[in-house]
Amino acid sequence: MTAQHESPVARFTGDASPYGGGDPYADYRTADFPFTRYANLADRRLGAGVVAANDEFFAQRENLLVPERAEFDPEHFGHKGKIMDGWETRRRRGASAEHPWPTAEDHDWALVRLGAPGVVRGVVIDTAHFRGNYPQAVSVEGVSVPGSPSPEELLSDDVKWTTLVPRTAVGGHAANGFDVALEQRFTHLRVNQHPDGGIARLRVHGEVVPDPEWLSVLGTFDVVALENGGQAEDASNLFYSPATNTIQPGRSRKMDDGWETRRRRDTGHDWIHYRLVARSEIRAIEIDTAYLKGNSAGWASVSVRDTETGAWTEVLPRTRLQPDTNHRFVLPTPAVATHARVDIFPDGGISRLRLFGSLTEEGMAELRGRLREVGG
Repeated sequence: MTAQHESPVARFTGDASPYGGGDPYADYRTADFPFTRYANLADRRLGAGVVAANDEFFAQRENLLVPERAEFDPEHFGHKGKIMDGWETRRRRGASAEHPWPTAEDHDWALVRLGAPGVVRGVVIDTAHFRGNYPQAVSVEGVSVPGSPSPEELLSDDVKWTTLVPRTAVGGHAANGFDVALEQRFTHLRVNQHPDGGIARLRVHGEVVPDPEWLSVLGTFDVVALENGGQAEDASNLFYSPATNTIQPGRSRKMDDGWETRRRRDTGHDWIHYRLVARSEIRAIEIDTAYLKGNSAGWASVSVRDTETGAWTEVLPRTRLQPDTNHRFVLPTPAVATHARVDIFPDGGISRLRLFGSLTEEGMAELRGRLREVGG
């Protein structure tokens, strides 16, 4: 059986068929959700974490944020039962023999700290391999709390949660996607499963909304970094890996943690377009080819523009790159920009792009205005 691909408005419900052998993803139900073009705010690489859960009897809450898709081993059992690659709670029971069923209000929950605060555009509740033991329904709530609150503080009566996804039926062994239309900044989510069951993965796609005062105190910082609000808007080729990898935190740790294109058989070249956190003054550039050894880009150039429709100006001319190497360049003159572009020749990949600089007065005003719009 082939995987089912349905429209983004589809809602998966009901059990999946019991596993019958072979590829466990063959009957997995999924759809192409447009909001997945946004960064995953619940990415562990950004610092996201599942800080608490009321129950994780069968499978640990931390599995929710594992970046790779869930695995399934039909022979893997432990002392508590089948070991699943996800978050799974025990079966709820009623109060008595006369009322053995859970109440309508009974549910399990997990608290998720987003890796970067932002506006959520969509949520994926993935029940991969949970075929008959997935929750009947799910709901998602959000809140914006400054600092580093403890689970107890988040659960206090003083904290008011906002509903992002109302209680909605979901299906087993499926990617259940939900559009979110709230123009509001969140730092934490509460994922609820009604009444119990298992969820394999959680993805929270949205736009990072940084704290402009923090960036101002830093002075010089990476103005294209995902964690600071930069975005990879478009790329010529995404055959092997996403362009967003190039602005993830830290150094690449393996080859697929960067951006690599297919091999070209023409005289063209590949590129990525970026939107900076806000209008900035760029003073230095890093282009890293870590772990790209026989497939790194041969040459690269960097251009910038000021405003959406401004002309591109080359600030780093076409420069030879070495494999598995971090290259640093100081610009002779600072470049003021809102967007940047890296061109690689003729193909291959880079692992990271860093544009070091600071916000202009206009950029700071823009970020402060954005923060007022979405709260937090």
